[in-house]
Amino acid sequence: MMIEKVGAALVVGGGIAGVQAALDLANSGIRVYLLERSPAIGGKMAQLDKTFPTNDCAMCIVSPKLVEAGRHLNIEILTNSELVSLEGEAGHFKATIRKHPRYVDLEKCTSCDDCTEVCPILLPNEFNQGLDQRRAIYRPYPQAVPNTFLVTKRGTSPCKHTCPAETSAQGYVALIQAGRYKEALDVVKEYNPFPASVGRVCNHPCEEKCNRGKLDSPVAICNLKRFVADWVYEHREELEKEEKRKEPLVPREEPERPKAKIAIVGGGPAGLSCAHQLARMGYQVTIFEALPVAGGMMRVGIPAYRLPREVLQREIDEILSLPGVELKLNTPIRNINSLFQAGYSAIFLAIGAHEAQKLGIPGEDASGVHHGVPFLQGVSLAERHGIVEGFEDRFVIAFGIPIAPKVGEKTVVIGGGNVAIDAARTALRLGAKEVTIAYRRSRDEMPANTWEIEAAEKEGIKLRILTAPVEVVVDNGHVKGVRCVKMELGEPDASGRRRPIPIKDSDFVIPANTMIAAVAQAPEISFLDESHGLEVTPKGTFAVDPLTLGTHRPGVFAGGDVARGPWILIQAIADGRRGALSIDRYLRGVPLLTPREQIPLPVVDLSREEIDEMIEAGKVDLTPRTEVPELPQAERIRNFREVELVLNEDQAKQEAARCLACGICSECHLCVQVCKREAIDPRQSWAMGVIQMW
Repeated sequence: MMIEKVGAALVVGGGIAGVQAALDLANSGIRVYLLERSPAIGGKMAQLDKTFPTNDCAMCIVSPKLVEAGRHLNIEILTNSELVSLEGEAGHFKATIRKHPRYVDLEKCTSCDDCTEVCPILLPNEFNQGLDQRRAIYRPYPQAVPNTFLVTKRGTSPCKHTCPAETSAQGYVALIQAGRYKEALDVVKEYNPFPASVGRVCNHPCEEKCNRGKLDSPVAICNLKRFVADWVYEHREELEKEEKRKEPLVPREEPERPKAKIAIVGGGPAGLSCAHQLARMGYQVTIFEALPVAGGMMRVGIPAYRLPREVLQREIDEILSLPGVELKLNTPIRNINSLFQAGYSAIFLAIGAHEAQKLGIPGEDASGVHHGVPFLQGVSLAERHGIVEGFEDRFVIAFGIPIAPKVGEKTVVIGGGNVAIDAARTALRLGAKEVTIAYRRSRDEMPANTWEIEAAEKEGIKLRILTAPVEVVVDNGHVKGVRCVKMELGEPDASGRRRPIPIKDSDFVIPANTMIAAVAQAPEISFLDESHGLEVTPKGTFAVDPLTLGTHRPGVFAGGDVARGPWILIQAIADGRRGALSIDRYLRGVPLLTPREQIPLPVVDLSREEIDEMIEAGKVDLTPRTEVPELPQAERIRNFREVELVLNEDQAKQEAARCLACGICSECHLCVQVCKREAIDPRQSWAMGVIQMW
């Protein structure tokens, strides 16, 4: 942004000399721009106690001049700014100024101090030479000019930047360290309505980029999310009483929204997240779900030993309790045109990717052959009727196909993804004595989470890598074994991974009376009537704008696996929010992409040298990463009890203290919520301006 200022004088430096020079020029009738790099004028004199040689109070001398400069009609104070370049000659200068953001509107801030009371970040107070502490949002000193607050930011923390849902992980980690658990959970739920579920099963890309990993191990961000969600739920009654005693926050001004109904097709993570966000905006939302339960792959694809059903259900119930949300189970939608005819103004398609892909090998249709996603769905749906506990001679019908929870003593699972791992560990819990996972590439190239693979091996599941099935060996119509061939890795294929190549004459048979093929899954777009009129990509997903999730058909949006293909849970939740924002803009008739004249903050990438300096300064807690407690192996392989347990309060605080607070401001947005004047804008960016003087 370029702003021209013509016919003026520029004073660089807002110390006592600069302030006096500005006053002398301004009193002579000259327009003055007083430029200061720090957030307030006054310089070093404002920090002194006495002056030499009179021993007078320094603040008593400088304060009246600061006030006069701040009120002078001929002086414009440019704090938090620096001179980038100066061109020209005497009488005709051109100065380029860079103005850094304060993240606080100078015109709105009244210095009420409410913001500092909620900020969880403590920093050394520069004004007092580090002898005490200040908050990340602060006022330089009580008599500062301008007498308003500002926020200290180094940039966006890598955990927030990496999270598809843009969750401010540093924010809730800092609040957990301070023991402020309800506020920490509110920070999570700003973008993610499934904190307890995600805290159990997320593949946590945030931890992969955590700067703490350059020192020892990343902060256990995912486990902390689970801790705070479980803690708040366990203490919900006392927290509700405490909330009633608090003064309610002043409602923030919201844009006027039309009265409209929105249809969401699919009650999985993307659909439920979209409903959550739209309901909070005041819309009427109906979720149409084909299954007899809501939750999508969270409910029927993730086994209960990873995600207990009661945990997921309570988060679903919270969404359904919002005004305007209606859920219709056992209600598949084939014709989306009928939804428009029924009076819905917009549609969000979130039908997931539940269709299993077959191997395409001889014998795959034999009895005893299952496919990963339908197998897990069948087991999950059977749980609702108590069938898993007594599974010996029972089965459940899922999508019209009988799925027997009972598996053979020798079970082979084909595939290397998380579905394959879940199917193998589920088979073990259903009674299999020997479970083998066969994968055609190397272990390093398995798409499953490494910790899930390790957990499977701890439970006794065998892993055979560089092994590909070529035939299901059948005896009297039932699986007898799986004929495989050994593989070697060749040149990289389109996915970037080395292509597996069969080794000649390396066939062998793995004895088995059950085989579960878990190699891939795809969206069930074929289930929809062909009149949907939407573009389908070569990989079987709906073509959408990657930023708005809009299809080429007005009013129809799509997100989650049906738009991206099978991907991670947190991405589906993020798509639900993104879809809700786009639907809101569509219904209000504003551009789906909101223009921003902003320069994004840099992602904080601490070097090892910077971390070492922080250690020397005593700013780093050197405690190693907290080990997450687990159910003993002997107690878990024959039931569906949760394997990973929750951190206790002391462990959670200790783990949270390991955070390097690399973004400085944690972007928890609590200050935004309590500011009655709505003066805090975390989206501000630096601006450029030009002052011309002649």
